[in-house]
Amino acid sequence: MRPHPLPADRHWDGSPRRVHRRRGLQIAPTSPSRLLRAGQSGRCRHCGNRIDWYPRHDDRPIALHPVEVAVVDTPASCRWHIGGGIAHPHDDGSAWCRIPHAALCPRQPPRSHAGHTRLTVLRRELAVHSRRLIDTGAFTLQPQPHSHASAAETAGEAGQPTLPVVRILLVSYLGHSPLEDIRCVAQTRQRRRCTHPLLARGHLAGHWRLLPTGPHHGQLALPDATMAVYDLSHLPYTHQLRWRAQHCPAHATGTAPDLTLAGWQVFDPLLHAAHIRTRLPHTPAPGLGGR
Repeated sequence: MRPHPLPADRHWDGSPRRVHRRRGLQIAPTSPSRLLRAGQSGRCRHCGNRIDWYPRHDDRPIALHPVEVAVVDTPASCRWHIGGGIAHPHDDGSAWCRIPHAALCPRQPPRSHAGHTRLTVLRRELAVHSRRLIDTGAFTLQPQPHSHASAAETAGEAGQPTLPVVRILLVSYLGHSPLEDIRCVAQTRQRRRCTHPLLARGHLAGHWRLLPTGPHHGQLALPDATMAVYDLSHLPYTHQLRWRAQHCPAHATGTAPDLTLAGWQVFDPLLHAAHIRTRLPHTPAPGLGGR
């Protein structure tokens, strides 16, 4: 007898072989967030536990606990929900909500959650997991500065370059890396992060200027002081939007989703005192167009 080989689309018992086609992630055209959820999980730099990053309604990122918690076990001040990829600081009427990681982080000062034992249990579980990560060498505990002055002294002694302060749409932001090293966050056709820099040659650029530090969020007025700011206020509105979205000129008007959150932080003269420069850069980076 001649053996009859089974077709490629059948198993050994003759049952059909189902091949699941891999689907690419897509962003809905009506979504207020252009951020892909793939790869947006990280680890807290203080305790090493997993966190999920989400943009807030004011474009600032927030780290949320990756597991939903019942609303009855969560105080109203800690209830967040996700809508259209955006984190909102209240519940959505359902029985579940998300919690900011800062409320559970074992290295943050404990908050008073009277009557919410579930949060206390979660905090203890994260503390135990953090200790296991430290014991196995998977996480290294980072020292926390005790004051803004000590943070500035530590950065100066280590010789670390200060991060740039960029003024976009009349708001000062602190960059996450030197100006010429800031990369585009959009996804390419190869489903990888774009390698093009945000600061491109041949395109409109800002100017380094000395501007007052100013108060922040109702703070008392600080002593008269100026700092070096890379000012984009004179650029057209669309160019400033490109900078705030952290897109290169090639992805300025496209529909490509983002692979990571933009690295801007709203500048706070007290929290970011270590990065204040009182003098203009001597030699602007290539393509800066500074004075």
